[in-house]
Formats: sequence, structure tokens, C-alpha cells
Amino acid sequence: MVDSQDASLLYLHFGTPRPYWRLGSDSNALELSAEKGVVNIAISLTQWQAGKIRQLTGITSSFTLDITLFGSPARLYLVGRKIDSKAWAGTASAYQDTESVAHDLEVGLTFAEQVVSEANSVIVIIDQEGKIHRFNRLSEEYTGLREEDVIGRSAYDLFMSMEEGLASRQNINGFFQHQQSYEVERWINTVKGQRLFLFRNKFVHSGSGKQQKYLICSGSDITDERKAQERLRVLANTDLVTGFANRNALQESLARALIERGENNVGLIYLDLDNFKKVNDAYGHMFGDHLLRAVSDAIQDCLSPNDKLARLGGDEFIILSTHAEIKALEALSQRVLRRLSLPFRIGLIEVYTGCSAGIAICPEHGTDGDILLQNADTAMYAAKEKGKNVHCVFSPEMNEKASEYMWLDTHLRKALSEKDQLVLHYQPKVSLYGTVQSVEALLRWNSPERGLIQPQSFIPYAEESGLITPVGKWVIETATRQATEWQKKGLNLRVAVNLSGRQLNNSSFITTLSDAMKNAGMKGCLLDFELTESCLVEDEGAAITMINQLHKLGAQVHLDDFGYRLFFTVTTGENPPRLHQAGSKLYSWNQ
Repeated sequence: MVDSQDASLLYLHFGTPRPYWRLGSDSNALELSAEKGVVNIAISLTQWQAGKIRQLTGITSSFTLDITLFGSPARLYLVGRKIDSKAWAGTASAYQDTESVAHDLEVGLTFAEQVVSEANSVIVIIDQEGKIHRFNRLSEEYTGLREEDVIGRSAYDLFMSMEEGLASRQNINGFFQHQQSYEVERWINTVKGQRLFLFRNKFVHSGSGKQQKYLICSGSDITDERKAQERLRVLANTDLVTGFANRNALQESLARALIERGENNVGLIYLDLDNFKKVNDAYGHMFGDHLLRAVSDAIQDCLSPNDKLARLGGDEFIILSTHAEIKALEALSQRVLRRLSLPFRIGLIEVYTGCSAGIAICPEHGTDGDILLQNADTAMYAAKEKGKNVHCVFSPEMNEKASEYMWLDTHLRKALSEKDQLVLHYQPKVSLYGTVQSVEALLRWNSPERGLIQPQSFIPYAEESGLITPVGKWVIETATRQATEWQKKGLNLRVAVNLSGRQLNNSSFITTLSDAMKNAGMKGCLLDFELTESCLVEDEGAAITMINQLHKLGAQVHLDDFGYRLFFTVTTGENPPRLHQAGSKLYSWNQ
């Protein structure tokens, strides 16, 4: 039974030997009360006493405090903690009232025990020998073991493999000596199977009695998070159509190979399918995807263990080869080209798709990944120009042509948007009798940088890049306006315009011609069109359809550079056009 004067004072004025106390951040007045939130008395503390209380954190602590209570000196034992950003609170007991002090400490410790037990993390506390001192509820759920069954047992033996346990025993002494917090990921066998945990480990001292050190291991299950991260990593580095590496994975592998190559060479083979677009257009994208998968599998069958296949996108592939030599890369390219020249059967359909290959090797053709890839790409385009289904090894001269193409691309587009750069020269066609009944429109490019450029210097690029369509539209509109101006002056001169294969296959070409005639106010059609033999050989059906449509508008069609292999005469009227072999160099289609 407590009979101290301090305890009597507390009971006399508060009706309890353990009143509540509270201290705010804005005052040094210690509030005492029998009930929480109801102030019975406020006692002024010294700055030092108030500061000592304000040093408390969110962890329950205790200390003594000498005050004057209702005119009598009293020594109180305070147990409490910081309860929010502006207040500290707890319970007070007489210093000699061991029963009340023990109760207050028990309440604080019970709260701390509940926090540890119910925390949403695996918490295991071990000593320097690896023996378990605490094992919270979540630890029990994951392992199927009860805390009372593991206390005092070795965490290494229970939850680690022999190798991991041996390594941990060797490291644990160093951890305890330095007492630095650290994080570690560890696979743990649980009732849910093997799970990956991230442990945040912190060292603490016992705080009373014999000073002992403990390691608090607080772990979170990150298995699902890591699996999600791995899935994202795979998706970020895998081509979804073929299942092989994508551009991102290739760039990482190439960068790593260049760093680690030492004295070895690193080679690239840039592959581009020659016939894929036509197949894709004819049979659809689903069929195209199946073909890409079949092609990538066929390429993979040609590779060695030192080679890695990646799809850049579209119908472009890259082979990355370590420990490479030029001759070996050329031999590999030939194997791939031979394999891809064979037919592919997708369902009931059999298709052919050739391939062109460009080769670049480090360090001969560059030591930077982007440059090496660019040079392999340049060599691939050189292979296409040679007739496709061949390979080319990069040479510096190829870059000169690539630079020329870049200049043409930039400045030809600018020429289309600016006036007076593109011009038409009209060359008269003189008959045997010396009369002029028609002229031929000859395109020239009056470049501010290079002067007058002949069509053979830029038309091939325009056809390859697709710029021939806007260039051809400009030519037709300009020639139509000029022919109309002559017509209004009484000169019914026909104007011949060269037509490319790409324009012949452009469905908007007839509309362009009709709109040009209408906008210029032309009566009838004074335009003729000159085709090359290759236009007819590439797509006979499209050529004949376009010719008939031009006839309906009143245009004449002539064949240019014709008859070296084959030429055609066309009969018009009720019967559809037919093709005949003959021996003339030039033939005009006239209505």
C-alpha cells in the first residue's frame, strides 16, 4: 500500500494516483487532470524542465520531475511521449509509487508491443549470435511458425540455406561492430512458397540492465513488385510481334558489347525485307505479323551462339555479332539471304520475300553504337540499289551519297514550298515538214546554292522518297497553265509531260489532272504523257487502266526509251487493251 505524501497529494486533488499530464508547444505550463482533455491545474515549469519534456519523441519514455503542487514540493515520475506536432502527454505518478510507475510503464510497453506485433511488416529481432528475440504476427503468418516456438532459435538455421547462413554468420559480426543501418533483399521459404523480402535492418541497444545490441529486421514482401518490374523490363526489351529483342534491347546489348570487346571486333548486319510491303498490303497486317515471326525464326536458325537477333521495327532486323570478322559476317549474310529467298508458307498461302543486307564492323567502321548502326543502314541501302537480295559492306564513299540524299531531301522540299526554284523549259518538237505542233516540258531545279540542276540529279531521289508525287503535281499544274495561256493566244500546242511509275500507280493522278485543267480554264486537253517501258513492265494492269482514263480526258500517251525488250500496242474502242510483241522503238497511243 502506498502511503507517501506525494501519492496522497495526487489522490487528494485528482482522485487518482495516476493523473494525466500534457504540455503544449506554446507554453511552459504543465497541465494535470483526472480526465483526458479536462485541465484541473496548470503548473509553471522552468525552461529547462519544459525543454526536457519536449525532447520526447513518439516512443514512450519516462523521467522524474520536481515541482511544487498546491504549495507542497513533490517529485513526480512522468511516463509519456509526443502525441502530435504541438503537444506531449502521458501519465504522472509519485516517484515512490512503484505500483503506479510499473502500471504506466506497462501501458507504454503494451502499446509498443502491439505496434511491433500488428505492424504490416515482417519484424524479427535477433542478437549478435543470430538468436531470435521477437517474431511478430506477420512473421508467423508467412512462416507458419509461432513466436513461442522460435524464440531463442537461430534465424540462420530456420530461414536460410546453408550457404546463405554461413555467409550471414561471417558478416554479422562486422554489422554489429559498425552498427550501420542497411538494406538487403533475401529469398525466404514461406507457406506461400519462396518469397522475396526487402529487409531494412537497424541496430538498437537494450537500454537497461546489461547493455546488449540487437538487430531489428523489418521486411516487406516485394515478390509481386519485382515480378511486375521484370515483366515491364521484358516488355521494354522485347518485340511483341516476334518475341525477339527490340531496338531498346539492341542498343543496350550493342553498347555493352562495344565496352567489353577488348581486342575483338563487333559486327552488325542490317537486314531489310525486299517484298514485305506488297505482301502486307495484299494479305493484311495479321498475315504480315505471321510472316515476320516466320522470317525471324528463319534468321535465328542461321545464327551462331555469338550472334543476337533484334527487330528494329517494320521489316528491319539487326544481327549483332561479337568476335566478328568481315568474312564471317559476309558468309552469315549469304546464309540468311539464301534462306530468305526460299518461300514461306503461312496457312495455305505461299509467299516469297527477299532481303538486302548491310554490314558494318567495329572498329573499322566506327566505335560508337549509333554511328555503327547508321553505317550498317547505309550499306543496306547500297545493297538495295544494286538490285536487292545482296549484301554490301560499308565504305566511307557510301556516306557521301547519304549526305547527298539528306541535302536533296531538305532542299527539294523547300523548293516545292518556295516560288521560282522549280522551272519548266519547253523544247519544241519539229515535224518532218518543219512545223511545230507540240513541245516537251523539261523540269529544271534552279537551286540558290547549286544553280541549275538537271532532273537526272534529283528525280531518282524524288521517286524513291515519294516526293515525285508533289513534284509531278507541280509540273502538271504549271504545264496546264502554260498550255492554256498559249491556247488563249490561238496557239494550240500540245505539251508532253514525263510520267513516272509511281505517278502511274497513284489513284489521285487523274483527279490532279482534271482539277488543273478546270482551274486553268483549258478547253479540251492539250497535255500528252510520256511513259517508259519499265512503267508497263512493273504493273501492266495499272498502266492500261491509267492510259484508258487519260484517253477519256483527251490526253495522248507516248512510250519513251521503248522497244529494247518489249513494247505494246493498244487497241482502243469496245475491246479492252491487248499487248503485242513488235519491233518498233516508239509508239504513240492516240485516240
